[in-house]
Amino acid sequence: MQFNEKNEYQVFEIEKGSLAQSLGFKKGDIIREINGKSVEKLRSEDGKLADELSDVKSIIVERDEEIGIVETGYELVSYESLFLFIIPMMFYLLSLFCVYFIIKSNKKLNSASAFILIVFLLVTSTAYSCSVGSAKGDSLSIYITMITFQFVPVLYLHYIYQYFKEKGKEFFSNKIFLLLYPIGLFNLLIEIFSDNLQVTYSSIKLINLMSFLFVTSIAFGLIIYGVIKYKASEQAYFLRILVITNFVAFIPFLIFYVIPYVFIGDYIFPAMFVVPFLLIIPFSLVYQFIATKIYDIEFLLGRFKYYGLLAILPSLTAVGVFTLTQELSNSLNTIKTTIFIYFIMLGVFYLKEILDFRFRLKRFSEKFNYQDSVFKFTQLIRSSTSLSQVLRELSQTILDVLPVSQAYVLELKNDGTVGGLPENHGHDHIWKPYEKEAIKAVTDIGKIVEVDRGFLIKIGERGGTSYVMLCLSILNTPKLTRDEISWLETLAFYTSVSLENVLKIGELMEHLENVKKEGPNPAWLNKLMFAIEEKQRSDLARDLHDSVLQDMISLKHQSEMFLADFEKDKVCTNQIRQRLINMNEHMSNVIQMTRETCQELRPQLLYDLGLVKALSKLAAQHRESSSIEKIRLNTEKFSKILELDTQLNLYRIVQELLSNAAKHSKATEILIMLVCIKEKVVLHYEDNGIGVDQDKLYQNSANMGLSGIRERVRALNGSLEIQTAEGKGFRVVIEMEL
Repeated sequence: MQFNEKNEYQVFEIEKGSLAQSLGFKKGDIIREINGKSVEKLRSEDGKLADELSDVKSIIVERDEEIGIVETGYELVSYESLFLFIIPMMFYLLSLFCVYFIIKSNKKLNSASAFILIVFLLVTSTAYSCSVGSAKGDSLSIYITMITFQFVPVLYLHYIYQYFKEKGKEFFSNKIFLLLYPIGLFNLLIEIFSDNLQVTYSSIKLINLMSFLFVTSIAFGLIIYGVIKYKASEQAYFLRILVITNFVAFIPFLIFYVIPYVFIGDYIFPAMFVVPFLLIIPFSLVYQFIATKIYDIEFLLGRFKYYGLLAILPSLTAVGVFTLTQELSNSLNTIKTTIFIYFIMLGVFYLKEILDFRFRLKRFSEKFNYQDSVFKFTQLIRSSTSLSQVLRELSQTILDVLPVSQAYVLELKNDGTVGGLPENHGHDHIWKPYEKEAIKAVTDIGKIVEVDRGFLIKIGERGGTSYVMLCLSILNTPKLTRDEISWLETLAFYTSVSLENVLKIGELMEHLENVKKEGPNPAWLNKLMFAIEEKQRSDLARDLHDSVLQDMISLKHQSEMFLADFEKDKVCTNQIRQRLINMNEHMSNVIQMTRETCQELRPQLLYDLGLVKALSKLAAQHRESSSIEKIRLNTEKFSKILELDTQLNLYRIVQELLSNAAKHSKATEILIMLVCIKEKVVLHYEDNGIGVDQDKLYQNSANMGLSGIRERVRALNGSLEIQTAEGKGFRVVIEMEL
């Protein structure tokens, strides 16, 4: 505002987007009174009036010879209140919240980077808050805004520098700050002495914005260089997040306000509309403090790049149509409209993806919504526990989406035979004509062979059997599209995995049932345990034979030589002679006992001459050492050559039976028969002892040997039959398949 040739206080220029424009001021308006005082009185008091007005509450304006009153007070609900009071206050409070968290988490560290970050947040929030007073013309607010505004990018760069310095990394010299910090002081001095220097308001604003653009360009240039240099370091991800969030916060202000104003003298959007993007800085810091996990920034950027490219064409199209149908006042309005529509399209695309993901289970499933049908199919087969259930869900999914009405599953063996599942019983005449095509489809999972009325697709394989699904329609079907083929292949791969899992689970359950039938110790485990036992026996027998027995034999030989010398020289008294004789006899008994123990632990005769000879030797030993009068062994009809483990187990069974008879049965006669009938080995044992109660057969500790016999029989996959009663002897029949 200036005094015109008539000495009237006239409005010559209105800043676009300013409060004056929103209040309805126009070029040419004549100011008559300000805050209830006439212009002449104010001029006489101050000597002059400023080109800009500040702290104005009411103005009386003359326009086209009409007088009007303009009240400059803000309404509670208005965009001026939102952008000039509410958002700056939110920014300041959030910054204080971040400062609190930073101080709390760095009590012990006392890091300089944390202090600089606190200063950065306070300076940024102060610059934003004081911009309200600066817009109203308050001198102190103007000075504070001027200095803090220029310090914002410098402090941000200083924080990045200090943070990496504490991590042992530096990618630029700190001497750069000797250049950047004085720039803010230089702008402040220009503002203070603007009247003396006769610098206009527009020139000061241009200098400020150029300085800010220069400092910001240097700061972001150095930071981007650091991101590239340390992209493989541990701090790279943190630095990327920090840079991206601050880019998003500053770029709107730079692109839509600073750069256009510096180069073309006008802006695209007013500052109060783009500065609120600074809220991203404290919001991102608060989120990183509170959240346990942070978003994948690379993923978010990738999605915005994708949707950004998609939004270009519809935005340009919409602006073109709008330009043809509406007259835009200038090119800046066209740019504004383009940017506005572009961001709306970008937001719509991103919102659509979120809604599709959030409500994909609730929305109505379209006929050709392949992705949705695949998702629902995977949900259905999660609870499938049988082959038929998985195949039924697959058939229903295909019938719901594709133009087919029948689905049959065929089994193809490796030898080329084709058969249907039990569910297809009675429909052989339908799938029989397609056997040759089915054979062509077994090469790969998801292989599709199209026929006149449908198609065949391989859906899985297991143990030499391939599963192919035949889908048919009443009429000839059209050729499958690329989307349908891709969808069917996806279903086939999912089904293949499910079929393999279901079949494996079935086999496992069958195995567990067999194990359950076998009892606590399966046959293979018993066989392994007995093999280990025999090895231990054999090792012990070998050790006894090679050490104790050899020493005893040597000692006995020396005793015999000593006794012979005494006999020859006739110098031995009867007492010494008798002692030597007793010693010799005792050593003979020990040697015999050791040999028998070795034979019992490891029947060497069985290893050398086989089971029949070993049993004969065992029976003879028991005749000599026990009170059993008669032991008959019949092995004349046994001529089979058995595995060594089987021979050992049979030998141990007979050994245990004879041992029990000698200790407990009080038998006088025993009959043992080992015969081979066809492909079966039969071991028959019978004695005339006192017997035992059949119900208490495995309860008595004296009968623990019977438990061992039972386990050995199970290890041989044989059967055991015991017939006994008190006073009626003991009879055992063991049968095993060869």
